Amino acid sequence: MSAILLDGKVIAEELKSKIGAEVRSLKAKTGRAPKLAALQLGENRSSAVYVKAQEKVAGALGIEYELKVIPGAISQAGAENLVKDMNEDANITAIILQLPAPEGIDAKKLINFITRSKDAEGMTLENLGNIISGRQRIAPCTAMAVMELLESAKVDLYGKEAVVVGHSEIVGKPIAMMLLNKFATTTVCHIATGERGLLPEHVKRAEILISAVGKPGIIKGDWIKDGAIVIDVGINRAGDKILGDVEFESAAKRASYITPVPGGVGPLTTTMLMRNTVELFKLNHVDPRGLRR
Repeated sequence: MSAILLDGKVIAEELKSKIGAEVRSLKAKTGRAPKLAALQLGENRSSAVYVKAQEKVAGALGIEYELKVIPGAISQAGAENLVKDMNEDANITAIILQLPAPEGIDAKKLINFITRSKDAEGMTLENLGNIISGRQRIAPCTAMAVMELLESAKVDLYGKEAVVVGHSEIVGKPIAMMLLNKFATTTVCHIATGERGLLPEHVKRAEILISAVGKPGIIKGDWIKDGAIVIDVGINRAGDKILGDVEFESAAKRASYITPVPGGVGPLTTTMLMRNTVELFKLNHVDPRGLRR
């Protein structure tokens, strides 16, 4: 068996075409375009790379983009006031906090200062809660990218054995909830699973495997169940190479579908950010129910 590659770049381009058309339609109806505002506290080179990618994609889709950089030190209270001002700015559709935040800033607390009706990353407690309740419209971008890849493979998740390796709040946990909402039989593995030596046992049972750990090769190729769908979220630098969590070559011989690293989940993440921005625009300017507090 040789796995079919789930090419995130191709899927992202297809989605961008649809999002761009929707932005043009919304602009014609409302006379305005969605606007994404990014807040960057302090100088951060890795964050700057993501900012450039966001600005480029937003521009291509007709979404306005504004970056607010605070180069010097700022207090938690000062940062919260900045977010409050952005919440109250009627011209801003969606807000993203560029991470990592500098020392002394409680990023989780700051994210929850973003009103849920402008939460571009779906990371406020209220929007995360909507995933649990099955009322999701806004969700964490990487988790949405994973679900988009599964949809592109046209897999019926109903009753399937799904295993999520990693239980972070931005990837593992929301993915698990989304899978449960699709009636997948979902297992979540984490550090304690590994410490007990039970990770291989769980992975070998997975018909759908999603790994989001951040450790190269932690998932061995011979653990993969024949015909499994493998989504590798891990991006790990090893010298001049970028590797995933899964041993790709050997896993690809057993899986039916597999994502490459790089080129799988990554290219879709920024696209999902733009989709969230458009959804927020619709909820606040088109959908009368909205998401306002």
